Amino acid sequence: MSDNFLPFSKPTISEEAIAEVTECLRSGWITTGPRVEKLSTLLREYLNSPHAILLTSATAGMHLTLLALNLQPEDEVITASMTFISTPNMIVQAGGKPVFVDINRQTLNMEIADIEKAITPNTRAIIPVHFAGLPMDLDPLYALAKKHGLRVIEDAAHAIGAYYKEKIIGSFGDIQIFSFHPNKNMTTGEGGCITIRDEELATQIRLMAFHGMDRAAWNRYAKTGKQDYEIIAPGFKYNMMDIQAAIGLHQVPHLKEFNEKRRRLAERYVEQLQGWPELELPKMPPYQALHAWHIFTPLLNIEKIGMDRAHFMSLLKEHNIGSGVHYKAAHLYPYYQNNYPVAPGKLINTEYVSERIVSLPLFPTMTFEDQDRVIGAMRTIFNSAT
Repeated sequence: MSDNFLPFSKPTISEEAIAEVTECLRSGWITTGPRVEKLSTLLREYLNSPHAILLTSATAGMHLTLLALNLQPEDEVITASMTFISTPNMIVQAGGKPVFVDINRQTLNMEIADIEKAITPNTRAIIPVHFAGLPMDLDPLYALAKKHGLRVIEDAAHAIGAYYKEKIIGSFGDIQIFSFHPNKNMTTGEGGCITIRDEELATQIRLMAFHGMDRAAWNRYAKTGKQDYEIIAPGFKYNMMDIQAAIGLHQVPHLKEFNEKRRRLAERYVEQLQGWPELELPKMPPYQALHAWHIFTPLLNIEKIGMDRAHFMSLLKEHNIGSGVHYKAAHLYPYYQNNYPVAPGKLINTEYVSERIVSLPLFPTMTFEDQDRVIGAMRTIFNSAT
């Protein structure tokens, strides 16, 4: 057993990025400024989108986007319960009502037929979650949204660099929201981005991201800037800093490489773990998609191995291997049980997955030797349990 702890995730930060952060600190301009502008341009080009709005987090992006819809108390937003809690939280914070739809056990994404069944006269929007970096089947989803006059807000927190039918996520559709948290495929420390094609909505989101002010600090304090500004609406402070963007500037050029390394590791997991009765492995859908592999999330056959997930994860730690849970289903948390209860049996796949899902180590600098440690530790754990 190695003495070195292998985490489930680790950001890839280059010396060039560290030098860029140092230069940013020395420049005297550390909040929103030229580096944020440059990163926005890089992402617009990479994602082939007219707008890439950089923010403090994907959660901020979801909040602003949902607020822009002006949701009323009875307005419903359909999404998956198998997602990070910020998605339903922001629906509630924006004044709407989350409506949870079940998922496919193999892809961990929502099914179009289930989404259609959940649509009512009160439905205003659909938030598909591209779980683990695998895009949902978007063509029928957008056809369904168009039929009912609904907005689509893609929770693409896991999916930077993923493709759906030869088109990169962010280059088409309605709205996409990406996360740059340290465990994501690219990072800015903390941060997020909205890609959008609706000019009016983009203007509104930018306005609300910085106090409702019609001129950001960069425009006011630069040599050619003016100090006067107007408050158009009571906004928030969700602007990304140049310190964060300094890291991101050296992530985007390597994102394809990062994702290819993740993909090789994920495919190798599938090859090495194929046929293990203790695990259900992730599967690709019947439609064409390029998986971003943000996380690798098999399901534990807890009946077969005779232990729950928490015990399995504790045994991995004894082998100096980290793991994660992504996620406990949102509808199982006390707040949602009390305020937005789900009928028993309605989310049967979600609850099955929620009890069994585990994230194994996966990150670009991980080696095959590291991966063999994970596989070997699991083999030892499973053999000891039988």
